[in-house]
Amino acid sequence: MTDLPKLVLARGRDRRLRSGSPWVFANEVEMTAEAKALPAGSLVALTLADGRVYGVAHFNSHSLIVARLLTRNLETPIDAAFFRRRLERALALRARTVDVAYCRLVNAEGDLLPGLVVDRYGDVVVVQPNSAGMAASVEPIVDAVRGALAPRAIVVRRDSHARVLEGVGHEPAYVEGELSAPVPVVEAGVTFRADPVNGQKTGWFFDQQPNRTLVAGLAQGASVLDLYSYTGGFGIRAAAAGARHVHAVDRSAPALDLLRESVAGAGLGAVVEATQGEVLEVLGGLTSAKQRFDVVIADPPPFAPAKKDVPVALKGYRKVARAAAGVTGQDGFLGISSCSHHVDADALLQASVQGVRDAGRLARLVFSGGAGPDHPIHPALPESRYLSFLLFALD
Repeated sequence: MTDLPKLVLARGRDRRLRSGSPWVFANEVEMTAEAKALPAGSLVALTLADGRVYGVAHFNSHSLIVARLLTRNLETPIDAAFFRRRLERALALRARTVDVAYCRLVNAEGDLLPGLVVDRYGDVVVVQPNSAGMAASVEPIVDAVRGALAPRAIVVRRDSHARVLEGVGHEPAYVEGELSAPVPVVEAGVTFRADPVNGQKTGWFFDQQPNRTLVAGLAQGASVLDLYSYTGGFGIRAAAAGARHVHAVDRSAPALDLLRESVAGAGLGAVVEATQGEVLEVLGGLTSAKQRFDVVIADPPPFAPAKKDVPVALKGYRKVARAAAGVTGQDGFLGISSCSHHVDADALLQASVQGVRDAGRLARLVFSGGAGPDHPIHPALPESRYLSFLLFALD
């Protein structure tokens, strides 16, 4: 790897990198004509202004994040063996904290593989290369997955928003091996259905698992409203835990079809109902009908895909909190989540509390959390802490 092209950091602009960040931004490097000519996803030797080589990175001159650090060791080839070592290290970590058969196996920067997500659905593995570098490395990554896990099928998803920001663009998913969708996902003894080819993200949200467990613990004998339900993670877990009634709401017909399959398979058809529609419109109808629920969960899609979207996003969370609080019963619980890393937990808290007050309710925060342990956070990269989950007790 010693013959890699060099990407030189501008003098005085290496503080973030040397503080541990795996990202280098465009304004931190000397963007020479030679650098601009490199194909997106090329390997480069990150070099400090004094000539010392810092490490090996993926490079993309078309992205705001021009370099993503892979290793400090110049002697390490970035090949299938490299990815397999990182993959097996990630697997060993999860073996101590979660069910390794169903989990996020690689969480990008949190597992020292920036731009790469790998989710495991039993004997089906989904690979999501979200950066130009990981897109260029997809063949050795798939080799590593095949060698480490020997799955029945490997799905490569190439439709994330991050790829657009990288200038890579969307492409259809492709499948290696045998796959008949949907695939099962087992969580806390409950079997769900997921679509790893066409579903949101990789087909299932492993990150919310501890928060679903928390909500399930409140569900015995309760009425539960699962807003932005997707395939029913919160709602079906609540039903399986003894809720007397669960109402799931989502605008996606395919997601609700999977939800209904999961409900039927679990024998919960008498407990769970599903409504297709826009959440705020459905909430308006429930409010008019004076329906109230003991537990209400709102887990919307990202409201702030970019930093410029934060003010509008906070208004959106406030609006959702107000409407959801309006159908939360006396002494009920309201859970609100954000998966936008630009909206931190404190901002979400303020917007949610304002929304609850707009509804004429008082709230006490009883829990504040994030993703589960299969989503490790890079300590020098605040962006890797993207999920916030708040649980309120309302008066």
